[in-house]
Amino acid sequence: MGKKLIITEKPSVAQDYAKVFQVSGKRNGYIENNTYVITWCVGHLVEMVYPEEYDIRYKKWVLQDLPFLPEKYKYGVIKNVQQQYDIVHSLLQREDIDTVYWAGDSGKEGQTIEENIRNFGGVRKGMQELRVWIDSQTEAEIKRGMAQAKPMSAYENLGKSGIMRSIEDYAMGINFSRVMSVKYGKLLNDAAATKGYTAIAIGRVMTCVLGMVVNREREIRNFKETSFYRVVGDFTDANIEAEWKAVEGSVYFESTKLYKENGFKEKEDAEALIASFEGKEAVVRTLEKGISKKKAPLLFNLAELQAECAKRFKISPDQTLQVAQDLYEKKLTTYPRTDARVLTTAVAQEIDKTLVPLKGYTPTQQFTDHILTKKRYTSIAKTQYTDDSKVTDHYAIIPTGQLTELGTLTPLQTKVFDLIVRRFLSIFYPQAEYQTLKLVVGIEKESLFASAKVLKVLGFLEVLGKTLEDADEDENAEDGQKKTDKNTTEDGGKEKKNNAKKLLALAAVLKQGDILTVNGFEVRESKTTPPKRYTSGSMILAMENAGQLIEDEELRAQIKGSGIGTSATRAEIIKKLIRIGYLNLNQKTQVITPQNFGEMVYEVVAMTVPALLNPKMTASWEKGLDGITNGTVDVNDYRAKLEDFIRRETIQIRDQDLTNKIAAQISPFSGKGARGLGARRKLEVQCPACGGDIVTTPFGYGCANYQKDGSGCNFVIGTIAGRALSDEECIALVRDGHTAVLNGFVSKKKKKFDAVLVLEKDNDGKYTVSFNFENVEAKKIKDVVCPLCGGEIVQTPFGYGCAKYDREDENSCRFSIGKMAGKELSESQVRELLTNGRTSTIRGFKSKAGKKFDACVAFSRDESGKVTGLKFDFENVEQQKLKDAVCPLCGGEIVKTSFGYGCANYNREDAEHSCRFSINNNIAGVKISDAVAKKLLSEKKTEKLEGFLAKSGAKFNAALKLTDDGQVVFDFPDRPAPTETNLACPRCSAHKLKKSQWYYECECGFKIGHTVAQVLISEETMQELFASGKTKEKISGFVSKAGKSFDAYLKYTDEKIQFDFEHSDGTSSDQSAQAQSMPWLDAAPGAESTPPAPPQDTEPASDEYWASLMAGAEMALTDE
Repeated sequence: MGKKLIITEKPSVAQDYAKVFQVSGKRNGYIENNTYVITWCVGHLVEMVYPEEYDIRYKKWVLQDLPFLPEKYKYGVIKNVQQQYDIVHSLLQREDIDTVYWAGDSGKEGQTIEENIRNFGGVRKGMQELRVWIDSQTEAEIKRGMAQAKPMSAYENLGKSGIMRSIEDYAMGINFSRVMSVKYGKLLNDAAATKGYTAIAIGRVMTCVLGMVVNREREIRNFKETSFYRVVGDFTDANIEAEWKAVEGSVYFESTKLYKENGFKEKEDAEALIASFEGKEAVVRTLEKGISKKKAPLLFNLAELQAECAKRFKISPDQTLQVAQDLYEKKLTTYPRTDARVLTTAVAQEIDKTLVPLKGYTPTQQFTDHILTKKRYTSIAKTQYTDDSKVTDHYAIIPTGQLTELGTLTPLQTKVFDLIVRRFLSIFYPQAEYQTLKLVVGIEKESLFASAKVLKVLGFLEVLGKTLEDADEDENAEDGQKKTDKNTTEDGGKEKKNNAKKLLALAAVLKQGDILTVNGFEVRESKTTPPKRYTSGSMILAMENAGQLIEDEELRAQIKGSGIGTSATRAEIIKKLIRIGYLNLNQKTQVITPQNFGEMVYEVVAMTVPALLNPKMTASWEKGLDGITNGTVDVNDYRAKLEDFIRRETIQIRDQDLTNKIAAQISPFSGKGARGLGARRKLEVQCPACGGDIVTTPFGYGCANYQKDGSGCNFVIGTIAGRALSDEECIALVRDGHTAVLNGFVSKKKKKFDAVLVLEKDNDGKYTVSFNFENVEAKKIKDVVCPLCGGEIVQTPFGYGCAKYDREDENSCRFSIGKMAGKELSESQVRELLTNGRTSTIRGFKSKAGKKFDACVAFSRDESGKVTGLKFDFENVEQQKLKDAVCPLCGGEIVKTSFGYGCANYNREDAEHSCRFSINNNIAGVKISDAVAKKLLSEKKTEKLEGFLAKSGAKFNAALKLTDDGQVVFDFPDRPAPTETNLACPRCSAHKLKKSQWYYECECGFKIGHTVAQVLISEETMQELFASGKTKEKISGFVSKAGKSFDAYLKYTDEKIQFDFEHSDGTSSDQSAQAQSMPWLDAAPGAESTPPAPPQDTEPASDEYWASLMAGAEMALTDE
């Protein structure tokens, strides 16, 4: 009987299989014993080659050579993995191997990698081919996958679909990128003033995503804010609020005066409605009480996890994918690249096998115990969380229950794992329950509506870490910000909450037909809002659900469930668009916006192949690829239609000339120093100085008769007070000599103001632009008056002041409110000051010494009570409370103090007998945030925090815990037991190295750190270092002390790992010289270092504490 060959996706997975089947004979590129041979890929080994591999003439991009659509596509081995390919290929030809188990990534991408190897190099005739398909990398799942492996032919359609996707991406990218670059690349590069030439990059999915972002940005730019006016009534002694709507039967039903059913276009019409209510009774028309329930959300697929992590942790989709992959490889969670959000029946029926070991995860132990004790898992197969029809490759992302690697997680990995665990456990908990009430108040034909929704039973929300209070607030905040149409938002989450509780309390005594006391009515102004920009997370969801963006209902129904891209590729597509400068990602907010060059590319595509920007076509292609997988679409028919489209569109672009039209479209995005046609666009107005044409320029607008030597016309209009003019505003200024009132100007003191621009000609004939404020109407602050003269209060460039002030009249009222201690008062604070004579507590003032402080602002008055100025009031300052936190010693509230956090029951006058609990806001150099303090108070322990400084200056990581007597101390985790490796000790050669928490180490005393500058060095790389003294390939992802990423080779000398920046010429690098300019070379893992003394305010240092600090060199590399 022959041997069995297992081919995995990468070396680390091969090690997992080797451990499961006890294969230890390490060879060059594979592991072998008497039964098994295990080898691996390193990503793609074989790929489609560039056109020049068909014919060298294709290396030059020439229009006459397009379209490029070969009858048979050529493949080749990727150069930097040639050695591993040769090993895999030779094993596939060995006579002593009779079965090959293809155990690559269980998805379309993994299948494509395997198909390319099979098709390119072939498999020995007679060798049986089986496909291993697993959902996690636990030992049990690997054994199951091997035992239940299916013939490779069972995955034939999946392979065809994957290969066709590659052909589609290749053919579109090659043809459209080349034809657009040759035709319009120079035009775009000149307009963008690029330093070097940048080709126009086009991709089937990538260009569609660019279109989605640009379209959204332009919606926001073109958005015009619209005010509308709502009518709200105040009823009964409880001050219940109800809002009027023009429902059927109303005098205003479907009236043209309405902006929408609950708002008028004009304020006067809203006031007229209120006037019509005068003297009329308000009656309870209907009163409906009820209970509503809310189920736990479906489980995470990759897109949902990426969106949630972007929202919670502000990390990009590719970062989330990397964390999810890490958790999968550590056997903590199941396969991450999945589109499914449910379980399969088979998994659901044995879900207790996952739940039982999860009792070992302390943060959710109580919930797991409850589920198991109450046997809440027994019927999960009959719920919406189990659906075989919605699972294609893999079920949802859930924990495996295997927790052996839990102690090795980074803080971010811990957060994401906790998120996955809680979402999983929540599906076994009952629904959350809300008490609801709907009240309709009738005044003759008109109706006013009030509703209440208050959480009564937490249900699954408890697993997600919610309490009744904060879950209720979340619900009302969500309702309060709920969009009532595409671009309209009505605020008031807090008002809704208060109104809801009062209404529910009153419901017990109200009944239909009751007459209500009317306290009054008011008109509330609401405004439409623009759509939100995409974040990296919401873009992933938009890509997954791209079919929903299609307006045609029939087509939308046809491609329901099809997105653009795949769960495995979406994050990388966004990352590439950012890397090539088409999109910009704000790292703090994760908001995505288009770059100017990206907008130019958008214009080229919009005028040549606009279908590429539309999710409609891209989603349709995805549906077709799914059809190939399902066997409903013939792969040859699909390819024929695809190539017809590419051929037709490429020829059209090649043969038509849109240079002038495209130049006009891209000029608004031209950069500083722009050249060529794209830098100029003519406006329909003539220069006032010489009569020439006014054209756009890189800095604004100018006369077309300008000459560099100064002989021409010098009329120009640039940015004015931080504001660029639009074409229409420039035309009005030049044609009429003035603009309308414009907003958005910014003074030298960073104050925003409105003004009219005026174009004037001086005595020397030179034109200048000046501000005119005569027609600018100051914004009035409602419901308050000047405390000196009773005049109206208006907003001014410097703050607020009396409307009766006249700069020409020194006797006019001079009351004003400006910036105080570095802080400007908001409109609501000014209104509060003028109404009550004092504000509530305002936080964030800055003293002359730069220290922040909190205070109230109050009027200063003379003996007669006349206002003489403003002053700080410290007597009425409210201490800022830490929400949802209580003192662990006395149960009092926790307040923020100058030193951190403390108990509100502390009394400095009676310090000995009052509660003295406190938490410093800076512990060993680490700032303690509100979130950390809350976690410490609620769970008695934080996650591991990074960057603590010992007294010796060395950094260390640790969790904080709260003792029973209220002391905050460090909590160092138990060191995980070392694991076996296949690495021979380079010092003694007699033993195999073991992998501990920080090191590869041997019982002979040899040890060397396994992490360098935040990169974990694999066993394969260590073997290479020990054998040859250096790495053959450059390693990416290192992070310097300054936080910058870099790539480098490594070398091994004197039992130390060092960076080898002179790898290519073979000369030895001068470490001491490099260390001066490259601070990350201070120490290498394995270098001798003296551990710092433990902080004195902690428990006695444990062995684990010293062990963690012995990684001093590694910590220095990874923490900074």
